[in-house]
Amino acid sequence: MSFQDSNHDGIGDLNGIVQRLPYLQKLGVDVLWLNPIYKSPNKDNGYDIADYKALNPVYGTMADFDHLLAETHRHGMKLLMDLVVNHTSDQNAWFQASQQSRTNPYADYYIWRDPVDGHEPNNWQAAFGGPAWTFVPARGQYYLHLFAPAQPDLNWENPKVRESVWDIMRFWLDKGVNGFRMDVINYISKPAGLPDAPDGGTAGAVGDLVADGPKLNDYLHEMNDKVLSHYDVMTVGEMPGSKPEDAIQYTGLDSHELNMVFQFEHVSLSPNPDTRLGKWNDQPVKLTELKHSLSRWQTELDGKGWNSLYWNNHDQPRAVSRFGDDRPEYRALSAKALGTALHMLQGTPYVFEGEELGMTNVHYTQLSDYEDLESINFYHEFVDQKHLVDGPTMLKYLANISRDNARTPMQWSAEKHAGFTDATPWFALNPNYKQINVDAELADQDSVYYYYQQLIKLRHENAIILYGTYEEIDPQDDQVMTYRRHYQGQTLLVMVNFTDQTVTRDYQQAKADRLLISNYADDQGTTLRPYESKVYLLQD
Repeated sequence: MSFQDSNHDGIGDLNGIVQRLPYLQKLGVDVLWLNPIYKSPNKDNGYDIADYKALNPVYGTMADFDHLLAETHRHGMKLLMDLVVNHTSDQNAWFQASQQSRTNPYADYYIWRDPVDGHEPNNWQAAFGGPAWTFVPARGQYYLHLFAPAQPDLNWENPKVRESVWDIMRFWLDKGVNGFRMDVINYISKPAGLPDAPDGGTAGAVGDLVADGPKLNDYLHEMNDKVLSHYDVMTVGEMPGSKPEDAIQYTGLDSHELNMVFQFEHVSLSPNPDTRLGKWNDQPVKLTELKHSLSRWQTELDGKGWNSLYWNNHDQPRAVSRFGDDRPEYRALSAKALGTALHMLQGTPYVFEGEELGMTNVHYTQLSDYEDLESINFYHEFVDQKHLVDGPTMLKYLANISRDNARTPMQWSAEKHAGFTDATPWFALNPNYKQINVDAELADQDSVYYYYQQLIKLRHENAIILYGTYEEIDPQDDQVMTYRRHYQGQTLLVMVNFTDQTVTRDYQQAKADRLLISNYADDQGTTLRPYESKVYLLQD
């Protein structure tokens, strides 16, 4: 939707991606992950699917998809589809039938419950605000939707639902796609009896209650047995609320379920003292907490499971604005520093479009600028309905953490509409596209783009980065992230300054055999300048 428009309608599309495959190949990308491209009314940017075997026509035809798949493979890359099967759209034919009566063939495809004392079956609140239940008079029942009312949750207890999902997966795998990223897949098994959640049923409490349900392992085993084991594929399960011990169950070498998970711990760190506001705040994350989270997953999954490494995605604000420093004098340095900190860890790194340029948050100042359902709903809930914060304060929170920060169009050039389209873009561009864009990055050998290219190349060439064990150094250091990786007689020393201050740290880097990569042109030994990152290789 926001990568490249090819047919002059202001919306990114499949043929636009084909045009840019050489760019991705040059960067060193191995796998291309597409957000949902299925037929959808787009109440939640395509994560509400009306037909899993049809494409949203704004993205192109099935022939266009087949062409993209073939060209992706020709450029030496794999293609990963987004599988959204915790819920569908309320426009999906399954739900359209299900809501008509309690006796039709699709009556039990969704989670329906009778009213309790004339109101919702329990106290659950939805992730996008409001109750997690909507009443349908035709059935005289409520249906569950953990997200928007237009996204009813599927009933995975029903074996016919599971068979329908397996059929969808085979449809795409038989076309030649190389795997799936599975949206909130650890929500598919609901707790028995659907009990009230603590804390008044807030969305966060509901998420904790629903995550990693009692039959999740059974469902994932069945998925692997019936579908995944019959194909050579890559799988990553998005699992909010999951802990390392949970992830080991799903991704363990002998678990026969998934390859890796997207966990949320490090991107859910909130310094907000007002828990009523959830993630909405504008305070920086404490480095000590960030390091603790990343280190915990590195240590506990080592030799047992596999990490997904990411700073941002379509649901997170821009990494350089959240964890780095997007002021012009520090933006590129801190973007490179963040890239270093992540890419030297064990796991599979994910680079979200524009991250390799150091794209920043858009810093909107008025509600009318936003498209994101979550942002708009919570503004109205916290400002207009509950009066928890005033409008200007909530707008600051949105500017810091809204999902829309990641959804502004890709910045290809300084030309009108950033080279994304020659029409009116579906969503306003970040005004800084004239300074931050692909053309400018490719013309500068010291750019964030070429630095990311080096990081990816290093991962391809050095087994220690892939397989080395992890050792955290000075976890209480609130300025510098330092760790070592060990593998077959070699040690990797990684040092990243997360501040705009010059500091001194001595970890025997003078004994290193060589400096693999740094975001400064010269190495000043124990000195770490603002947002300086350095990676040394030592022979034991």
